[in-house]
Amino acid sequence: MSGTSTSKSPVGLRHRRSSSSTTTITEPKTGLTSPTLTPAQSLPRKTAKTNSRILLLWDDIPSWRRDNAFIHSGYRDIRASYVHSFQSLFYLHNESVNIWSHLVGALVAVACAAYVYYVIHPRYEEATSSDVFVFACFFTGAILCLGMSATYHALSDHSQAVAKWGNKLDYTGIVALIVGSYVPPMYYGFFCRPVLMSTYLYLICMLGAGCGVVSWVERFRTPKWRPYRASMFIGLGLSGVVPIIHGVTIYGYSGLEHRMSISLVIAQGAMYIIGAVLYAMRWPERSSPGSFDIWGSSHQIFHLFVLLAAATHFYGMAKAFDNHHGLGHAQCVPLE
Repeated sequence: MSGTSTSKSPVGLRHRRSSSSTTTITEPKTGLTSPTLTPAQSLPRKTAKTNSRILLLWDDIPSWRRDNAFIHSGYRDIRASYVHSFQSLFYLHNESVNIWSHLVGALVAVACAAYVYYVIHPRYEEATSSDVFVFACFFTGAILCLGMSATYHALSDHSQAVAKWGNKLDYTGIVALIVGSYVPPMYYGFFCRPVLMSTYLYLICMLGAGCGVVSWVERFRTPKWRPYRASMFIGLGLSGVVPIIHGVTIYGYSGLEHRMSISLVIAQGAMYIIGAVLYAMRWPERSSPGSFDIWGSSHQIFHLFVLLAAATHFYGMAKAFDNHHGLGHAQCVPLE
């Protein structure tokens, strides 16, 4: 919580340092070795019940919550309470940006989906339910990804079991966004080659299903399977490369640009990659540990890149939709 240093701090509380106004909690000398004593329980009963804004330092949190050693402070207290997790939406901590960036993104995606649904048919009389379906796939993936991500980050302070469950939701949302994002470009890009379209979509969906399985089944979540899980997610992320190269050999780059806005598809992929690389490198926080605890950490930057990539993809698919119906079936005449 926010406050100023006093000479009479409650037992179990400490202030991080004189330049910080964040009150944090530390364990008693025996707190981390006792199996029955938690940081919250070490507080006076009145404080533990009434103060929902206590923030912890890295040394105060259990091992299952330790993910990024360059983030030194701003960790929420563990209360095993959904109410406490909900209340944490309304004060600042090191998950605030992660929660709100994707929560707002999910709500915007819902609004955009509703808007698109109501403008598709009036825009072009020949627009079909297939157009609605492919956009629905993208928006469903985006809403699931952003919504599940926000849920995971909001509940990650609840308990180890709930955090583990939320992490599975987070990975499921990533799979949904990747698969859903590939549906519109495959549909518009290979509209004149329905067999190719179906083949590529089937393979992408199968890869997505496999990634979903390894995200939920405990046997595949062990360290032994980590290389295989990573390989599957990399394969899913790159599964659109082969269709794009194939499409270029058929229509040329300019032809595929007109059909599926390939430049924006590539830009979207680049944003995901940049965000993921920064996240994997833990940059910029590794360059100045403790300086990006609340604002500007790699995970937050990654979240922003996900939002930018989704918006870019939507714009590209809107252009592909307009180009597709602007030409109608005339675009397939040279192939017949």
